[in-house]
Amino acid sequence: MSIYVETRRISGRRGLTAVALGMLDPEAIWMIWQRDLVRFLRQPARLYGSIVRSAVWLFALGLGLRQSFVPVPGMSYTEFIFPGVIAMALIFGSLQSAISVIWDREFGFLKEVMVAPIPRSSVLLGKALGGASTATLQGIVVLLFAPLAGVHLTPVSVVEGLALMFLTSIAMTTLGLVIAVRMTDFEGFGSLQNMVVMPMYLLSGAMFPTQGLPVWMNTFLAANPLSYGVSAVRGVLLGYYTHPLVLDVAVLGGFSLVMLSISLWLLEREG
Repeated sequence: MSIYVETRRISGRRGLTAVALGMLDPEAIWMIWQRDLVRFLRQPARLYGSIVRSAVWLFALGLGLRQSFVPVPGMSYTEFIFPGVIAMALIFGSLQSAISVIWDREFGFLKEVMVAPIPRSSVLLGKALGGASTATLQGIVVLLFAPLAGVHLTPVSVVEGLALMFLTSIAMTTLGLVIAVRMTDFEGFGSLQNMVVMPMYLLSGAMFPTQGLPVWMNTFLAANPLSYGVSAVRGVLLGYYTHPLVLDVAVLGGFSLVMLSISLWLLEREG
């Protein structure tokens, strides 16, 4: 579908829903959300790469340390890191999806959308939902490995886990939007992505328990939004919480709103 046709689909609205909801246009959000999902499904290499990366971490690391490291009494190391590997799929998938902003700027679609009569908040929210959806799909694939990791799931834990995976993905995608919204080159985004992802992931409690850590590391863990996503997903899947679930949800939701507000401010400054 051409840029012109896609932009016409957005700008040709009567605008009633946007007026009714103030700063949001549900139809524009849906179109951008759908566009990013279609783009993801047409790039299966992203999904295959996520599966291979997650499988290597889960089984090579998990099985290799299972006999020598018991992070929590009554829980094998493979079980312990299983939610952490899901979090890996979520953060990599979420931040990778934000690169679509740079693609859209490079090929002119972002400019066409920005001059359309729709709120820019709708553009960013559509991007956030699209990125979170593709990241959650990658997390679902990892969730299918649960029997191999010795994790026993129930229908309730699966539903709760999916909801928290999506919330975690929203938080990580909005962070990616803040990084990408003013960038113009893919190499710079890749460098920043690696600089952000690995420290956040390794210091989130995904790979090891957080008890008894130095003060500086506990401070980073407390400030790291991914640590709350790991705690929430691990809690509903394994019953082991690092923080209260209410706190996890509140931090992830609040962080998402802050990052979305910052990315909107940056986009507005672009003119």
